[in-house]
Amino acid sequence: MKRFSIYIALFFLGCFFTACSGKDSASVNPDSLTDIPVLSIQTKSTDKNVMDFVTEPVATHVAESIASWTPGYEMPPAPYYEPCTVTLTDTDQTVLLDSVNAEVKVRGNWTTSYDKKPLRIKFEESVSLLGLNDGATFKNWLLLAEYKDASMLRNKTALSLASELLAKDGLYVSDAEFVEVIINGQYWGVYLLAEQQQINKDRVNITEAAEGYTGTDIGYFMEFDGYYMNEEPLQQFHVDYAENGELIPFDGKNGDGRTMKCLSDPEFGRKKDIGITIKSDIYSEEQRDFIASFVNNVYNIMYEAAYQNTAYIFNETYTDIYRTEEISPQEAVERVVNVNSLADAYLINELLCDADVYWSSFFLSADFGPEGDKKLTFNAPWDFDSAMGNKNRCADGTGFYAANIVPDVNGGPYHGGEYNTINPWLAVLAYEDWYQDIIRSKWTDAYDSGVFDRAYSTLEADQARCVEAFSRNYDKWDNINSSVFAAELSLQSALCRTQVEAADFLLDWLKSRVEFLNDYWHS
Repeated sequence: MKRFSIYIALFFLGCFFTACSGKDSASVNPDSLTDIPVLSIQTKSTDKNVMDFVTEPVATHVAESIASWTPGYEMPPAPYYEPCTVTLTDTDQTVLLDSVNAEVKVRGNWTTSYDKKPLRIKFEESVSLLGLNDGATFKNWLLLAEYKDASMLRNKTALSLASELLAKDGLYVSDAEFVEVIINGQYWGVYLLAEQQQINKDRVNITEAAEGYTGTDIGYFMEFDGYYMNEEPLQQFHVDYAENGELIPFDGKNGDGRTMKCLSDPEFGRKKDIGITIKSDIYSEEQRDFIASFVNNVYNIMYEAAYQNTAYIFNETYTDIYRTEEISPQEAVERVVNVNSLADAYLINELLCDADVYWSSFFLSADFGPEGDKKLTFNAPWDFDSAMGNKNRCADGTGFYAANIVPDVNGGPYHGGEYNTINPWLAVLAYEDWYQDIIRSKWTDAYDSGVFDRAYSTLEADQARCVEAFSRNYDKWDNINSSVFAAELSLQSALCRTQVEAADFLLDWLKSRVEFLNDYWHS
């Protein structure tokens, strides 16, 4: 996500650099690339403008935002699928996938406005790629551009860490691996091959609605999303977060007398509305209204438990809640929330300090199918290229963040942004002793079992084996010198002048962050 309603001058300067940042794209011999696997995309069309499908599209809502403050801006095409074949070759030249039919398009939000754009591959048939996710086969895969992350290692490191943290709770995290991409014979740089966030027995394993089915007894995969109003009405809904009730930020100082609301009010009129996008397919207003009511009421149950010490429970049809004294407020929450998953989500976001934690890429699900547990579950962590010190959020590795008051992304690296806000899901239970006990237990187990030491080793190993590939990528895409996102970076990140320096900063930041949090959360 990146919404630059200001910095018009920087945008125009960025346009100049963008025009110059894609360097020589001469044809290369895939056989000469042996550091990491090579994924080759060949369009079926030979039209002279066919490469437009990876160079021109910008997500419509992003283009409209740019047009609103850029005089004379010409609206680019929206992302569209281009028929292709895909070949995947391992480092020993073994062909793992040979000219398999697929469609490819640009995907993402603000990242679609960059020169090097992330891509989605939709294969004609399910395939396994590089043994990811234990070799499971899928039609949908992603190529993350890592353009804004000068180290190119943040998403890979974050997903690897999250996978270990969530594994004990049986929660899904995308697997990922670096590949070098060639499109129509042109070298296109290093991408992170990752999984599409979706309902699937090997991904988010909840009940998928059969096409055209309109009943509410299905699984719902959702995103806490500031972009939700750009979706079709059937695929989005508003949440009022306990009538925008005030939350005490978790800052290590018991809030220091402050409170914060998630949504706008007369005092903070610039805040954007944060609702829910339904990422899975649904087929009726009844389904949307049911899950909207459920999510709103689950939050109400959490808020009443934490701020009023009161227990509320659902009726038999999960359409309304009522007060009860037969169970404790903690039990009321545990009936409708997978609290282990929420604690996992807190730990991941507290550790990584993602700048978007209040805005998007925060996923949750609920399963009302025959085998579903009918609980709100937090899973599928995603999108960490702005995290781990890349933006001015805990840039020195210290401070509490995920359930604290956070600035929006506008305003530049050394300013607070246009407004302050909070992630209500991470903040609402933050001061409950029983919930903190879960977090403390999880952190202590992870630290003592070497999860974080393994993360450091993985980061260093990825850097060592990919260093030459990263260098080739930088010959094609000058991540460091792009002014398109310069205003977003922290001072520490902006001072990195090479990929190696950026990787060193990332490793140092992660070590500092772990030690800071260990002082608080270790039993």
